[in-house]
Amino acid sequence: MDLGINNKVALVTGSNRGTGLMIAEQLAAEGARVIFHSQTEGDSAAIAEQVENASAVWGDISTEQGSEQVIRAVNELNYGVDILVNNYGIADPGRWQTATSDDWLTAYQKNTLSIVRMVQGFTPGMIKAGWGRVVNLGTVGSTRPNKTSPQYYAAKGALANLTVGLTQELSATGITVNLVSPGLIRTVEVEQAYLGRARKAGWGDTFDAAEAMIVKNFAPNPVGRIATRQEVADIVVFLCSQNASFVNGQNIRVDGGALGIV
Repeated sequence: MDLGINNKVALVTGSNRGTGLMIAEQLAAEGARVIFHSQTEGDSAAIAEQVENASAVWGDISTEQGSEQVIRAVNELNYGVDILVNNYGIADPGRWQTATSDDWLTAYQKNTLSIVRMVQGFTPGMIKAGWGRVVNLGTVGSTRPNKTSPQYYAAKGALANLTVGLTQELSATGITVNLVSPGLIRTVEVEQAYLGRARKAGWGDTFDAAEAMIVKNFAPNPVGRIATRQEVADIVVFLCSQNASFVNGQNIRVDGGALGIV
């Protein structure tokens, strides 16, 4: 299926590893000219060198200075951004009784204001072009947060609200804005974190062997497994396409049905 994004320029934040890397690679496979981003110097450049028609920028978008650096670097490429995938975000640990005001402010800088800065930097060009796609990466915790990391889930909840508000702001511009909210994603970090618990519980020595019990105890869902990076990337790439032109302002959960009809 032709997604109609050949030669479209796509910036994917936090695309030097994990799900962001998979999204960027999938966009490139569909013919998009991808701009890889990393928070620190060198990480995105090493990956972009291996992808045809790709570029790389870096900068800490949780800060004003770093965001300006990224926007400036992208503008210097003289491409113009057609597709903005706001993948970057960090789930720092925290508890209600111990998370400080600084912890809360940091969570919003990383998971909400970083997106705001990218939107303000790149949607004016989309408006001028009369076409654009903005896809934000959230979490099912936006609507069903855990008791831990309250600052993270609150910031992601704000992102869900932001997505709807931005949809209204960009009405009739040719730009769509959507939110993709995964549950647990099978990344290297998730495998390492949960496999240690699984071994202690005697569920198995490999993630494949222990996955059913991990899901049952930590991330129950009707499908009975954890989402792959590929599955999340496929949804994001579709939302970036011409074929998704009437999908707008949506919060699409990729959670195996964990939240039911909530």
